[in-house]
Amino acid sequence: MAKIAYILLCHKDPDSIIRQAERLTAVGDYMSIHFDASADAAHFSKIRDALRDNPNVTFAAKRIKCGWGEWSLVQATLHAVEAAVEAFPRATHFYMLSGDCMAIKSAEYTHGFLDNDDVDYIESFDYFESDWIKTGWTEERLIYRHWFNERTQKKRFYAMFELQKRLGLTRDIPSDIQVQIGSQWWCLRRRTIEWLLEFCKERRDVIRFFRTTWIPDETFFQTVVRHLVPEREIRPRTLTFLMFTDYGMPVTFYNDHYDLLLGQDYLFARKISADAQDLKRRLGLLYSAKGTQFQISNEGRSLFRFLTGRGRIGRRFSTRFWETESTLGRERELLVVVCKKWHVAKRVLERIRQTTNVPAIEYVFNEEDAPLPALGGIEKTLGKRTRHRRALMRMLFDYFETDRLIVCMDPTNLELLEDFAADRSVTRILEIECTFTDEYLIGHSMRVGLAGEQTSQETLDRLLPTIRNDMTFESDAIRDAQFENHSRMRESASSAENAEELAKFLGVSAEKAQEITSTDYLFAD
Repeated sequence: MAKIAYILLCHKDPDSIIRQAERLTAVGDYMSIHFDASADAAHFSKIRDALRDNPNVTFAAKRIKCGWGEWSLVQATLHAVEAAVEAFPRATHFYMLSGDCMAIKSAEYTHGFLDNDDVDYIESFDYFESDWIKTGWTEERLIYRHWFNERTQKKRFYAMFELQKRLGLTRDIPSDIQVQIGSQWWCLRRRTIEWLLEFCKERRDVIRFFRTTWIPDETFFQTVVRHLVPEREIRPRTLTFLMFTDYGMPVTFYNDHYDLLLGQDYLFARKISADAQDLKRRLGLLYSAKGTQFQISNEGRSLFRFLTGRGRIGRRFSTRFWETESTLGRERELLVVVCKKWHVAKRVLERIRQTTNVPAIEYVFNEEDAPLPALGGIEKTLGKRTRHRRALMRMLFDYFETDRLIVCMDPTNLELLEDFAADRSVTRILEIECTFTDEYLIGHSMRVGLAGEQTSQETLDRLLPTIRNDMTFESDAIRDAQFENHSRMRESASSAENAEELAKFLGVSAEKAQEITSTDYLFAD
């Protein structure tokens, strides 16, 4: 059975560190602590005194001062790992933690999880080929030497960088290693840890290289583990649940996140707010609990993106210059069917195809596999279609040899609707307003990844009003835009009322529109 030696790097809040150590070791696991040498000495003394008689706790033999982006973080980790290897010969796994981490699964579940698969868990992606680094330096982190801390010695840091750059003082990466990158929160088997420590003794050239790279805690362990361990024995993921905002800041969890955290496919979570006392209490009791069943839904990240992205609609991207300088054609007419229930819009479109000769295309800006003719590559991805929206529509008009074309769009495509409505061509919009039952909204949340089969009813009860309000907001935004040619069919309206709106949209007789709107199953889910 797995026995875990937790490697804890910390620098503050001694009371929380003591409680964390006591909780994690109470069930037979171990902990090795490195407390930052630049932190309050009294705090360290308090931790040592409180844990002195705990045989499952040890301390790094040497404490060093740590700085963000420095080798010191890696060296502190190695000191704590060395202490753990020596003190705990029965430890089977070594799990990297910070003082802001807390368990979101029981020890029983955690040990079973690790026993189930004999692998190492560490994010390790190719440094140059992956998109792990979103912005900023990539190659510069490695080929130049960085002696100073970017945050505390900014002028020296950038002065030395510019000097090396001007003089061409670059260096080579050790030839036999392939640099990897990933999260610093890993869980490694004992055999891997022992290999890694031996590697550090034998390969001083690699150590010298990483000592002067920038942010080596994201590359050192990731590179060395991938170098030593067969790929089939590595799971390139972290077991610690963490999220970042659009601004690169870690998301903090509070008291009302308990159920969400337990539903994630992770063993720990970071960062827990210092003020979330109830959350800390409940998670603290969880680790030693027996027989707890966990329903894994794993919807945390999609929920966060959904809930935090609402205020940015229509404000994130400006119109591209190549879109504003093009037109569909003054004599052309674009007919847009807007509906949140895609299957309803597709039924309406199919009935329109059967009763008119107007070419109709389904959700061209929403579905990657929407049936489109070959248009030279512009049709290949949703990103290309959206970026070159007017060019795409011009090519479709030309392909079908028509001046009238129907497309479907989701209500979230307000920016596209506004762009097309501003064109010299005529744009007509038919909004199909549907009713949304709780059952439909639950199914919708699962289809888009906001919930899973195991999402608790309590979570769904909190989520459904937000989704419903979001759909109402989208419809209101379309009305607020005050489009010149805007018709609206409603599920709650009569067939005759809807026929009148459809006839106005299509420019057909009321009788022909009635053929479409009288379809019995038109709004069925």
